[in-house]
Amino acid sequence: QVPVVAVMTTGGGTRALTSLLGNLLGLQKLGLLDVISFITGSSGSTWTLSHLYQSADWSHEDLSRPISEVRRHMTKCKLSCFSLESLQYYAKELKLRKQEGYQISSVDFWGLLLEKALDDGKNNHKLSDEQEALSQGQNPLPIYMILNMKEDYSLSEFKEWVEFTPYEVGFLKYGAFIRAEDFGSEFFMGRLMKKLPESRICFMKGDVVYCKNLNCINMLFIFNIMQTLHITTKEPSPSDRRHELETYLVTPDCGIMGIIRRILTERVMVSKFYNFLKGFQLHNEYLQNKNFCRWKDTVLEHFPNQLTETAEFMCLADTAGYIDISYPPLMRPERKVDVVLHLNYSSGSQTLPLEEASKYFRKQGIPFPKIQMSEEDKKNLKECYIFEDTETPE
Repeated sequence: QVPVVAVMTTGGGTRALTSLLGNLLGLQKLGLLDVISFITGSSGSTWTLSHLYQSADWSHEDLSRPISEVRRHMTKCKLSCFSLESLQYYAKELKLRKQEGYQISSVDFWGLLLEKALDDGKNNHKLSDEQEALSQGQNPLPIYMILNMKEDYSLSEFKEWVEFTPYEVGFLKYGAFIRAEDFGSEFFMGRLMKKLPESRICFMKGDVVYCKNLNCINMLFIFNIMQTLHITTKEPSPSDRRHELETYLVTPDCGIMGIIRRILTERVMVSKFYNFLKGFQLHNEYLQNKNFCRWKDTVLEHFPNQLTETAEFMCLADTAGYIDISYPPLMRPERKVDVVLHLNYSSGSQTLPLEEASKYFRKQGIPFPKIQMSEEDKKNLKECYIFEDTETPE
Protein backbone atom coordinates (compact mmCIF):
# COMPACT_ATOMS: atom_id res chain seq x y z
CA GLN A 1 0.00 0.00 0.00
CA VAL A 2 1.32 3.43 -0.98
CA PRO A 3 1.53 5.76 2.05
CA VAL A 4 -0.04 9.21 2.04
CA VAL A 5 2.86 11.65 2.36
CA ALA A 6 2.59 15.32 3.28
CA VAL A 7 5.02 18.21 3.65
CA MET A 8 4.51 20.49 6.65
CA THR A 9 6.29 23.85 6.58
CA THR A 10 6.59 26.59 9.17
CA GLY A 11 6.75 30.33 8.72
CA GLY A 12 9.90 32.40 8.74
CA GLY A 13 9.43 35.32 6.36
CA THR A 14 11.84 35.47 3.44
CA ARG A 15 13.90 32.69 5.03
CA ALA A 16 10.92 30.36 4.63
CA LEU A 17 10.21 31.70 1.15
CA THR A 18 13.67 30.84 -0.17
CA SER A 19 14.39 27.73 1.89
CA LEU A 20 11.18 25.97 0.87
CA LEU A 21 12.10 26.43 -2.78
CA GLY A 22 15.44 24.75 -2.11
CA ASN A 23 13.79 21.88 -0.23
CA LEU A 24 11.27 21.30 -3.01
CA LEU A 25 14.08 21.29 -5.57
CA GLY A 26 15.86 18.67 -3.47
CA LEU A 27 12.73 16.50 -3.31
CA GLN A 28 12.33 16.89 -7.05
CA LYS A 29 15.90 15.75 -7.73
CA LEU A 30 15.36 12.73 -5.46
CA GLY A 31 12.20 11.83 -7.36
CA LEU A 32 10.08 12.27 -4.23
CA LEU A 33 8.02 15.31 -5.20
CA ASP A 34 5.59 13.13 -7.16
CA VAL A 35 4.62 11.16 -4.04
CA ILE A 36 3.59 14.23 -2.01
CA SER A 37 -0.19 14.56 -1.57
CA PHE A 38 -0.37 17.70 0.60
CA ILE A 39 1.81 20.73 1.31
CA THR A 40 0.81 22.91 4.25
CA GLY A 41 2.24 26.32 5.00
CA SER A 42 1.99 29.38 7.19
CA SER A 43 3.47 32.86 6.94
CA GLY A 44 6.52 33.02 4.65
CA SER A 45 6.16 29.49 3.28
CA THR A 46 2.73 30.43 1.88
CA TRP A 47 4.45 33.10 -0.23
CA THR A 48 6.37 30.28 -1.92
CA LEU A 49 3.26 28.18 -2.49
CA SER A 50 1.17 31.03 -3.88
CA HIS A 51 4.02 31.81 -6.28
CA LEU A 52 4.47 28.22 -7.48
CA TYR A 53 0.77 27.48 -7.94
CA GLN A 54 0.44 30.20 -10.54
CA SER A 55 2.00 27.60 -12.85
CA ALA A 56 -0.31 24.68 -13.64
CA ASP A 57 2.50 22.09 -13.80
CA TRP A 58 5.10 23.55 -11.46
CA SER A 59 6.09 20.26 -9.78
CA HIS A 60 6.90 18.71 -13.18
CA GLU A 61 8.94 21.68 -14.37
CA ASP A 62 12.51 22.64 -13.56
CA LEU A 63 12.35 24.54 -10.27
CA SER A 64 15.57 26.38 -11.09
CA ARG A 65 13.50 28.95 -12.99
CA PRO A 66 11.23 30.05 -10.11
CA ILE A 67 14.27 29.97 -7.81
CA SER A 68 16.11 32.37 -10.14
CA GLU A 69 13.04 34.59 -10.30
CA VAL A 70 12.70 34.75 -6.52
CA ARG A 71 16.44 35.38 -6.19
CA ARG A 72 16.10 38.34 -8.55
CA HIS A 73 13.31 39.85 -6.46
CA MET A 74 15.08 39.16 -3.17
CA THR A 75 18.28 40.90 -4.26
CA LYS A 76 16.76 43.91 -6.01
CA CYS A 77 16.66 47.30 -4.31
CA LYS A 78 13.51 47.69 -2.21
CA LEU A 79 13.56 51.49 -1.98
CA SER A 80 11.05 51.71 -4.83
CA CYS A 81 8.50 50.04 -2.52
CA PHE A 82 8.38 53.30 -0.56
CA SER A 83 8.51 55.78 -3.44
CA LEU A 84 5.79 58.38 -3.85
CA GLU A 85 4.49 56.54 -6.92
CA SER A 86 4.24 53.28 -4.96
CA LEU A 87 2.51 54.94 -2.02
CA GLN A 88 -0.02 56.45 -4.39
CA TYR A 89 -0.60 53.00 -5.88
CA TYR A 90 -1.14 51.51 -2.40
CA ALA A 91 -3.60 54.26 -1.52
CA LYS A 92 -5.52 53.67 -4.76
CA GLU A 93 -5.71 49.90 -4.20
CA LEU A 94 -6.79 50.29 -0.57
CA LYS A 95 -9.50 52.74 -1.60
CA LEU A 96 -10.73 50.29 -4.24
CA ARG A 97 -10.73 47.44 -1.73
CA LYS A 98 -12.80 49.49 0.69
CA GLN A 99 -15.26 50.36 -2.07
CA GLU A 100 -15.63 46.64 -2.80
CA GLY A 101 -16.85 46.19 0.77
CA TYR A 102 -13.78 44.89 2.59
CA GLN A 103 -12.52 46.01 5.99
CA ILE A 104 -9.18 47.78 5.53
CA SER A 105 -6.30 47.16 7.93
CA SER A 106 -2.53 47.43 8.07
CA VAL A 107 -2.38 43.82 6.86
CA ASP A 108 -3.74 44.92 3.47
CA PHE A 109 -1.03 47.54 3.22
CA TRP A 110 1.60 44.93 4.09
CA GLY A 111 0.19 42.65 1.37
CA LEU A 112 0.66 45.40 -1.20
CA LEU A 113 4.22 45.93 0.02
CA LEU A 114 4.90 42.22 -0.47
CA GLU A 115 3.45 42.37 -3.97
CA LYS A 116 5.73 45.26 -4.84
CA ALA A 117 8.77 43.55 -3.34
CA LEU A 118 8.19 40.03 -4.72
CA ASP A 119 6.46 40.64 -8.07
CA ASP A 120 7.13 42.67 -11.20
CA GLY A 121 3.83 44.52 -10.98
CA LYS A 122 0.19 44.17 -10.04
CA ASN A 123 -0.69 40.50 -9.68
CA ASN A 124 -4.35 39.63 -10.30
CA HIS A 125 -3.88 36.01 -9.22
CA LYS A 126 -6.51 34.71 -6.76
CA LEU A 127 -6.64 31.68 -4.49
CA SER A 128 -9.34 29.91 -6.52
CA ASP A 129 -7.19 30.30 -9.66
CA GLU A 130 -4.90 27.64 -8.19
CA GLN A 131 -7.55 25.01 -8.96
CA GLU A 132 -6.06 24.89 -12.45
CA ALA A 133 -2.84 23.51 -10.96
CA LEU A 134 -4.86 20.69 -9.36
CA SER A 135 -7.40 19.85 -12.06
CA GLN A 136 -5.53 16.70 -13.16
CA GLY A 137 -4.04 15.85 -9.78
CA GLN A 138 -0.69 16.96 -11.15
CA ASN A 139 0.47 18.80 -8.00
CA PRO A 140 0.07 18.33 -4.23
CA LEU A 141 -2.90 20.07 -2.61
CA PRO A 142 -1.67 23.33 -1.01
CA ILE A 143 -3.19 24.15 2.38
CA TYR A 144 -2.64 27.56 3.93
CA MET A 145 -2.96 27.76 7.72
CA ILE A 146 -4.08 30.72 9.81
CA LEU A 147 -5.75 31.44 13.17
CA ASN A 148 -9.05 33.09 13.97
CA MET A 149 -8.87 35.06 17.21
CA LYS A 150 -10.86 37.48 19.35
CA GLU A 151 -9.54 40.97 19.93
CA ASP A 152 -10.17 40.89 23.68
CA TYR A 153 -8.35 37.59 24.20
CA SER A 154 -4.78 36.44 23.74
CA LEU A 155 -4.02 33.60 21.34
CA SER A 156 -3.31 31.31 24.29
CA GLU A 157 -6.88 31.95 25.49
CA PHE A 158 -8.76 31.89 22.21
CA LYS A 159 -7.76 30.68 18.77
CA GLU A 160 -9.43 28.61 16.09
CA TRP A 161 -7.59 26.92 13.24
CA VAL A 162 -8.71 28.02 9.78
CA GLU A 163 -7.49 26.33 6.60
CA PHE A 164 -7.46 27.73 3.08
CA THR A 165 -7.23 25.64 -0.08
CA PRO A 166 -7.95 26.63 -3.70
CA TYR A 167 -11.33 24.94 -3.29
CA GLU A 168 -12.57 25.89 0.16
CA VAL A 169 -12.00 27.87 3.35
CA GLY A 170 -13.18 26.70 6.72
CA PHE A 171 -12.91 26.04 10.44
CA LEU A 172 -11.59 22.68 11.59
CA LYS A 173 -13.48 22.88 14.89
CA TYR A 174 -16.92 23.53 13.41
CA GLY A 175 -16.44 21.49 10.25
CA ALA A 176 -17.87 24.44 8.30
CA PHE A 177 -16.45 25.38 4.90
CA ILE A 178 -17.33 27.69 2.02
CA ARG A 179 -16.00 27.98 -1.53
CA ALA A 180 -12.68 29.80 -1.78
CA GLU A 181 -14.13 32.33 -4.23
CA ASP A 182 -16.85 33.25 -1.69
CA PHE A 183 -14.47 33.95 1.19
CA GLY A 184 -14.85 37.55 2.34
CA SER A 185 -18.48 37.79 1.23
CA GLU A 186 -21.33 38.37 3.69
CA PHE A 187 -23.21 35.30 4.94
CA PHE A 188 -26.08 34.80 7.37
CA MET A 189 -27.27 31.39 8.57
CA GLY A 190 -25.33 29.78 5.75
CA ARG A 191 -26.85 31.91 3.01
CA LEU A 192 -24.78 34.17 0.80
CA MET A 193 -26.24 37.63 1.43
CA LYS A 194 -23.78 39.86 -0.41
CA LYS A 195 -21.16 38.64 -2.86
CA LEU A 196 -17.83 40.50 -2.71
CA PRO A 197 -15.15 40.17 -5.40
CA GLU A 198 -12.58 37.54 -4.47
CA SER A 199 -9.44 39.03 -2.93
CA ARG A 200 -6.25 39.19 -4.93
CA ILE A 201 -3.54 36.86 -3.66
CA CYS A 202 -1.43 39.73 -2.30
CA PHE A 203 -4.11 40.47 0.31
CA MET A 204 -4.16 36.79 1.26
CA LYS A 205 -0.36 36.89 1.65
CA GLY A 206 -0.76 39.85 3.96
CA ASP A 207 -3.07 37.78 6.19
CA VAL A 208 -0.32 35.35 7.04
CA VAL A 209 2.49 37.50 8.38
CA TYR A 210 3.67 37.90 11.94
CA CYS A 211 4.79 41.36 12.97
CA LYS A 212 8.28 40.23 14.03
CA ASN A 213 9.14 39.87 10.33
CA LEU A 214 9.01 43.66 10.05
CA ASN A 215 11.77 44.50 12.50
CA CYS A 216 14.55 44.48 9.93
CA ILE A 217 12.93 47.17 7.78
CA ASN A 218 11.45 49.49 10.39
CA MET A 219 14.23 52.07 10.40
CA LEU A 220 14.62 52.08 6.62
CA PHE A 221 10.84 52.27 6.27
CA ILE A 222 10.48 55.30 8.55
CA PHE A 223 13.46 57.08 7.01
CA ASN A 224 12.29 56.63 3.43
CA ILE A 225 8.69 57.60 4.21
CA MET A 226 9.91 60.81 5.82
CA GLN A 227 12.21 61.61 2.89
CA THR A 228 9.58 60.82 0.27
CA LEU A 229 6.59 62.59 1.78
CA HIS A 230 8.61 65.40 3.39
CA ILE A 231 6.95 64.87 6.76
CA THR A 232 7.42 67.82 9.06
CA THR A 233 8.84 66.75 12.39
CA LYS A 234 9.01 68.66 15.60
CA GLU A 235 12.55 68.89 16.87
CA PRO A 236 12.79 68.24 20.61
CA SER A 237 14.48 70.56 23.03
CA PRO A 238 18.22 69.98 23.54
CA SER A 239 18.99 67.06 25.79
CA ASP A 240 20.07 67.80 29.32
CA ARG A 241 22.16 64.63 29.38
CA ARG A 242 24.94 63.89 26.97
CA HIS A 243 24.17 60.17 26.82
CA GLU A 244 20.61 60.75 25.56
CA LEU A 245 19.99 60.53 21.82
CA GLU A 246 18.04 63.14 19.92
CA THR A 247 14.67 61.77 18.84
CA TYR A 248 11.92 62.84 16.50
CA LEU A 249 8.24 62.07 16.97
CA VAL A 250 6.15 61.37 13.89
CA THR A 251 2.45 60.79 14.51
CA PRO A 252 0.46 60.16 11.31
CA ASP A 253 -3.17 61.03 11.88
CA CYS A 254 -5.08 59.41 9.05
CA GLY A 255 -5.06 57.75 5.66
CA ILE A 256 -2.12 55.69 4.49
CA MET A 257 0.21 57.25 7.07
CA GLY A 258 -2.12 56.10 9.82
CA ILE A 259 -1.89 52.57 8.45
CA ILE A 260 1.90 52.83 8.39
CA ARG A 261 1.90 53.92 12.03
CA ARG A 262 -0.22 50.91 13.01
CA ILE A 263 2.09 48.56 11.09
CA LEU A 264 5.06 49.76 13.12
CA THR A 265 3.31 49.61 16.49
CA GLU A 266 0.94 46.63 16.40
CA ARG A 267 2.14 43.46 18.11
CA VAL A 268 0.14 40.98 16.06
CA MET A 269 -1.29 42.02 12.71
CA VAL A 270 -4.95 41.11 12.38
CA SER A 271 -7.08 41.12 9.25
CA LYS A 272 -10.87 41.26 9.37
CA PHE A 273 -13.20 39.43 7.00
CA TYR A 274 -16.95 38.92 7.20
CA ASN A 275 -17.71 35.86 9.31
CA PHE A 276 -19.40 33.22 7.16
CA LEU A 277 -20.62 31.42 10.32
CA LYS A 278 -22.69 34.40 11.44
CA GLY A 279 -26.20 33.44 12.46
CA PHE A 280 -25.54 29.75 13.01
CA GLN A 281 -26.38 28.16 16.34
CA LEU A 282 -24.56 25.18 17.83
CA HIS A 283 -26.50 22.01 18.60
CA ASN A 284 -27.31 21.76 22.30
CA GLU A 285 -25.03 18.71 22.56
CA TYR A 286 -22.13 20.27 20.67
CA LEU A 287 -19.68 19.53 23.50
CA GLN A 288 -20.22 15.80 22.90
CA ASN A 289 -19.34 16.10 19.22
CA LYS A 290 -16.09 14.24 18.53
CA ASN A 291 -14.81 16.63 15.86
CA PHE A 292 -15.62 19.70 17.94
CA CYS A 293 -13.84 18.28 20.99
CA ARG A 294 -10.79 17.44 18.90
CA TRP A 295 -10.12 21.17 18.45
CA LYS A 296 -11.70 22.43 21.68
CA ASP A 297 -8.95 24.49 23.31
CA THR A 298 -10.28 27.95 24.19
CA VAL A 299 -11.67 29.55 27.35
CA LEU A 300 -15.07 30.14 25.73
CA GLU A 301 -16.09 26.62 24.72
CA HIS A 302 -18.84 26.45 27.36
CA PHE A 303 -20.32 29.78 26.25
CA PRO A 304 -21.71 29.17 22.75
CA ASN A 305 -23.12 32.69 22.50
CA GLN A 306 -19.54 34.01 22.74
CA LEU A 307 -18.04 31.75 20.08
CA THR A 308 -17.52 32.63 16.43
CA GLU A 309 -21.16 32.16 15.37
CA THR A 310 -22.16 35.50 16.88
CA ALA A 311 -19.23 37.56 15.57
CA GLU A 312 -19.64 40.00 12.71
CA PHE A 313 -16.07 39.48 11.54
CA MET A 314 -13.36 36.86 11.60
CA CYS A 315 -10.09 38.23 13.02
CA LEU A 316 -7.27 36.39 11.29
CA ALA A 317 -3.71 36.27 12.61
CA ASP A 318 -0.51 34.42 11.79
CA THR A 319 -0.06 31.02 13.46
CA ALA A 320 3.41 32.14 14.62
CA GLY A 321 1.66 34.18 17.30
CA TYR A 322 0.83 30.85 18.97
CA ILE A 323 2.78 27.92 17.50
CA ASP A 324 4.67 28.30 14.24
CA ILE A 325 3.25 25.20 12.55
CA SER A 326 0.79 24.24 9.82
CA TYR A 327 0.06 20.69 11.05
CA PRO A 328 -3.68 20.88 11.93
CA PRO A 329 -5.10 20.18 8.43
CA LEU A 330 -2.94 17.05 8.26
CA MET A 331 -4.38 15.80 11.55
CA ARG A 332 -7.87 15.50 10.07
CA PRO A 333 -8.66 11.75 10.00
CA GLU A 334 -10.26 12.09 6.56
CA ARG A 335 -6.90 12.90 4.99
CA LYS A 336 -5.32 9.66 6.27
CA VAL A 337 -1.78 11.06 6.29
CA ASP A 338 0.84 8.40 7.07
CA VAL A 339 4.12 10.33 6.79
CA VAL A 340 4.82 14.02 7.37
CA LEU A 341 8.03 15.71 6.26
CA HIS A 342 8.57 18.49 8.81
CA LEU A 343 10.47 21.44 7.32
CA ASN A 344 11.30 24.12 9.87
CA TYR A 345 12.27 27.68 8.91
CA SER A 346 11.62 29.38 12.25
CA SER A 347 14.28 31.49 13.89
CA GLY A 348 15.74 30.42 17.22
CA SER A 349 15.35 26.81 18.31
CA GLN A 350 14.99 24.45 15.36
CA THR A 351 13.20 21.86 17.48
CA LEU A 352 10.82 24.09 19.44
CA PRO A 353 7.92 24.20 16.90
CA LEU A 354 7.93 20.41 16.65
CA GLU A 355 8.09 19.99 20.43
CA GLU A 356 5.25 22.46 20.93
CA ALA A 357 3.19 20.71 18.26
CA SER A 358 3.70 17.36 19.98
CA LYS A 359 2.58 18.75 23.35
CA TYR A 360 -0.42 20.50 21.82
CA PHE A 361 -1.75 17.53 19.86
CA ARG A 362 -1.23 15.06 22.67
CA LYS A 363 -3.12 17.42 24.97
CA GLN A 364 -5.95 17.48 22.42
CA GLY A 365 -5.98 13.69 22.25
CA ILE A 366 -4.77 13.72 18.65
CA PRO A 367 -2.22 10.99 17.79
CA PHE A 368 1.24 12.50 17.37
CA PRO A 369 4.75 11.14 18.06
CA LYS A 370 6.52 12.07 21.27
CA ILE A 371 9.45 14.39 20.64
CA GLN A 372 12.19 13.60 23.12
CA MET A 373 15.63 15.09 22.58
CA SER A 374 18.35 15.74 25.11
CA GLU A 375 19.89 19.19 25.48
CA GLU A 376 23.11 17.77 24.06
CA ASP A 377 21.27 16.55 20.96
CA LYS A 378 19.70 19.98 20.51
CA LYS A 379 23.13 21.60 20.57
CA ASN A 380 24.46 19.20 17.93
CA LEU A 381 21.56 18.75 15.56
CA LYS A 382 21.67 16.23 12.74
CA GLU A 383 20.34 16.96 9.29
CA CYS A 384 17.40 14.59 9.61
CA TYR A 385 15.43 12.82 12.36
CA ILE A 386 12.68 10.21 12.29
CA PHE A 387 10.01 10.34 15.00
CA GLU A 388 7.31 7.71 15.33
CA ASP A 389 4.97 6.49 18.03
CA THR A 390 4.53 2.73 18.15
CA GLU A 391 1.71 3.11 20.67
CA THR A 392 -0.42 5.11 18.22
CA PRO A 393 0.83 4.06 14.77
CA GLU A 394 -2.23 5.53 13.08
